[in-house]
Amino acid sequence: MTPEPFGARLDDVVVRFGKQRRMTVDGTTFKDDATVALAGVDLTIRPGVITGVLGRNGAGKSTLLTLLAAFNRPTSGTVRLGPDGVSPDTWEDPWENPWVTSNVQLVRESGDLQDDEKLSETLRYYADLRPCWDADLAARLLDMFEVNPRKKPAALSRGKRSAVGATIGLAARAPLTIFDEVYLGMDAPTRYAFYDEILADYAEHPRTILLSSHLVEEVERLFEDVIVLDRGGVLLAETAEEMGRRGFSLTGPASAVERLAGDRRVLHRQQLGGTLQVTLEGAPDDGEATAARAAGVELGALPLQDLFVRLTDPARSERPAAGRPAVTETDR
Repeated sequence: MTPEPFGARLDDVVVRFGKQRRMTVDGTTFKDDATVALAGVDLTIRPGVITGVLGRNGAGKSTLLTLLAAFNRPTSGTVRLGPDGVSPDTWEDPWENPWVTSNVQLVRESGDLQDDEKLSETLRYYADLRPCWDADLAARLLDMFEVNPRKKPAALSRGKRSAVGATIGLAARAPLTIFDEVYLGMDAPTRYAFYDEILADYAEHPRTILLSSHLVEEVERLFEDVIVLDRGGVLLAETAEEMGRRGFSLTGPASAVERLAGDRRVLHRQQLGGTLQVTLEGAPDDGEATAARAAGVELGALPLQDLFVRLTDPARSERPAAGRPAVTETDR
């Protein structure tokens, strides 16, 4: 029997790493926290959907994902995981909780493989840990990715190691499956084969899948929900459809574009000669679309990757900063 997909909830989660010695203006020294990776994060992850976890380098993505897998624990705040259909109030802390961790599979770029053992031994290790492990699926995927299970990880290229990690994540069929930039090293055909396998197996065996990637344009078709992290805070947490309504572009004669843009917030501006393109916040209404056509201005949808880049632009003053709560967060 396939277990219920797991959801997750984080309440006021703070994660700090390390200490460093600082000097005051009067010459005395004190120890201070070196890094704030997550700052007061409140977030609910819906069970049973594929969620994209996006953020620039250092935004806190990997820290968030390792908390869910109990690889780390928060400095303060609470992390709770549990199955769909059960009240989130009864979900459990994953830290040192065998029942929860046996139902969570985190795959990182390294694949977390046993370098001194053949891949077949690593797969047996995961089969013992994961109640829903599918050995036939693992064998098929390794064959598709052209990976010899008799080899040791040290003999594999970076791309093949990533393919093994992808295989483990899919074959585990964990109620909460997390892929943290597992695609690194894969060539384009292998990445696209991996994405297709995610969708196919998810359709047959529903579970909660979190997918962190910098290749947003490639993976956005998979997402039902999107989480955008920025400087240790949650900038957005909403459905992909809702995020798609957060911006659009106008391209055409500069004067007409400026007039049509009106008082809307401009996320990005680019001009070449007399042609201007602006990226605007929000969704256009029917009147704006009609006016754009009449003025010879092209109105375009904004790809998720472009919107992510614009919203996390370092120049945007409303970006959350470590130590401050996120700008926007939607509990589901």
